[in-house]
Amino acid sequence: MTDRTASVMLNRLRAVEWVGEWDHVLARVMSRRILMREYLRRAALWAQEYSVESAWPFFDVTQYVDPEFRLSPETAAELEAFLRSVPGSEIRETCAGAVRLAEMREQNPAALPDLPDLYEPLVLFYERGGEFVRDNAGGLDLTGVSFRPGTPQGNLGTPPFRALGETVLDALDTKGRVSYYAADGGRGPVVRRRVVRGERHDELFGADLRWEPTGRLPETEEAVKAAGLVPLDEIAAAELIGDAVGRATR
Repeated sequence: MTDRTASVMLNRLRAVEWVGEWDHVLARVMSRRILMREYLRRAALWAQEYSVESAWPFFDVTQYVDPEFRLSPETAAELEAFLRSVPGSEIRETCAGAVRLAEMREQNPAALPDLPDLYEPLVLFYERGGEFVRDNAGGLDLTGVSFRPGTPQGNLGTPPFRALGETVLDALDTKGRVSYYAADGGRGPVVRRRVVRGERHDELFGADLRWEPTGRLPETEEAVKAAGLVPLDEIAAAELIGDAVGRATR
């Protein structure tokens, strides 16, 4: 049994606290925002594959992959019972899709396109803080941050986020306004400047896979550029952090 089977996926979803403690969820705002962005990108790819952009973004893709597909009776009954406890129709739809796609992949992997796992970023999002809700303007309230989903076409151009490991996601979560930089032409190591209530914290992601105080960041932006440090967006920073984690765990 792999961690992508229907039973394992269902157990992961059963363990989610859909309405988490406020402080716990707020501490994971940054990683949850990135995970939602990556899910929307992947959902746009899958919707494009089956020409179902009108169903985007929160849908059960298996009904388009194979309309005749059915879960085993036991799994179907367990899923139906679980979904009664899940808030929101869009969340229920994606939970059902995650379980059904896991079973479809196990039964007939050749039926699936060569696309990244659709639901994994969203399941990680749920595991790191529970539900999302729609606001009155059609945006997504991720608890602590509002998020505009945009359009399928717009999300196709979003840079991919592949570093989905827990160490990387934890490293992205912090307090304050954050700017990332990298030395060596943008190849690393990653440093960041956090400003919390006007107080500056300069940190480097070190060999022990933790943020440590550093003196590598000069005082001003002009001096940062002169020192050869390249500014990074959070996706590029996450990828470099993921590379560092991969090297350390080989």
